[in-house]
Amino acid sequence: MPKIIVKFGAAVIKEMPVDKDVITIGRKEDNDISIDNPAVSGHHAKIFKQGDGYFLEDLNSTNGTFLNETKVLKAGIHNKDQVGLAKHTLIFINEEESAAPQKPSEQKSMGGSETVIIDATKLREMLNDQPKVQGQGEKVGFLKIIEGCVDQNTEIEIAGLLVYIGTGEQAQIKIKGMFAPSVAAAISHKPEGYTLKAVKEGYPKVNGDAINDIRQLHDGDMLEFGKTKMVFLLRQK
Repeated sequence: MPKIIVKFGAAVIKEMPVDKDVITIGRKEDNDISIDNPAVSGHHAKIFKQGDGYFLEDLNSTNGTFLNETKVLKAGIHNKDQVGLAKHTLIFINEEESAAPQKPSEQKSMGGSETVIIDATKLREMLNDQPKVQGQGEKVGFLKIIEGCVDQNTEIEIAGLLVYIGTGEQAQIKIKGMFAPSVAAAISHKPEGYTLKAVKEGYPKVNGDAINDIRQLHDGDMLEFGKTKMVFLLRQK
């Protein structure tokens, strides 16, 4: 029987069997897995069985649902996949999962609309399999804080595939402002470079332009989050 391990940081705080077809996750106590954090929506996501497999689906949450650091609406979930919610991590364990290859993507009609189902595990494997460029080392992104934030004139390396910017606990880079959102934006590191995704539409700015979706970042771009300003820099690793 599959199970879900709930961790807070490095500590395991709960382990529960997946003994029914639908497991709900959210801030409210009526969920099967309740996470008391303002960054988690009341009914945030669910894990459910469909056919011979299991799926993770976002329930129109405010800050989105991430599977293995990839934002998804609905995705197949497999053994040892990780769901990140604020500082909590949900690890899906299904050791009896069939070794048969999974389809990387498919589409299903739901109420007249199309929902793209992305297999985040396969996506991560494809990204990791990208050929390395020979020669000089890869350029790494940094953010140089020039106004606001916690420390003035501080440089922060963008480590990992995804970095959150906001006032909430899950934000690795804190911004100031009484009305600043819990999560304002996310910076992703992909093979083609760095991109900024506006979680709070219109709040982040790049070179003075309000961002409503995704913007490719370039060396020297000025990023603004309310009163906090920073410069995006690329440096040789």
